[in-house]
Amino acid sequence: MFKRKLAMATLMAALAVPAFAAVVSDVKFEDRISANGTELVLNGAGLRKKLVFKVYAIGLYLPAKTDSAAAVLNSRGHKLIQLVTLRNLSAEELAEALQKGVEDNSSPADLAKIKARLDEFRGYLLAIQSVPEKSDIRIEWNGATTRVMFNGAQKGKDIPGEDFYLALLKIWFGDRPAQADLKEALIGSRK
Repeated sequence: MFKRKLAMATLMAALAVPAFAAVVSDVKFEDRISANGTELVLNGAGLRKKLVFKVYAIGLYLPAKTDSAAAVLNSRGHKLIQLVTLRNLSAEELAEALQKGVEDNSSPADLAKIKARLDEFRGYLLAIQSVPEKSDIRIEWNGATTRVMFNGAQKGKDIPGEDFYLALLKIWFGDRPAQADLKEALIGSRK
């Protein structure tokens, strides 16, 4: 009887611990998360480096796994990018890097359409002021708007338009991604 109770307690404890699908530079990405009541699965995770410095660990969450950048960009429904910083950054550094990624992967016509929203997004990031190591930044598409979360708190208002969220996704999945091997890691490609 005691052995059965011990086995049951051990099983219950194991089930209570969240399952991690990936660990990137000591950052654990859960295999599933809930965003606005929608369950998303970890599609892939990787490490963003700049020269020799680790900048952030990143995970991509989608309604269902996919294995191509085009499928990520064309997928419908909720999506979420989770960044966890691996060094202290200024809000200016973060905003500049993300804005440059959008500009590098958008045509002039597409950039003109989202300019006001990109400026709004940049303003929300700048309001953070300081981005300490281990900060959790989530950029979520909820089916209608883009939401920025910083360490669990929403920053700014929701930004409308799927075209804007797709421009953000292209930072990592566009023709000129932030880092080619990171793009591959986020689509789950193992080369």
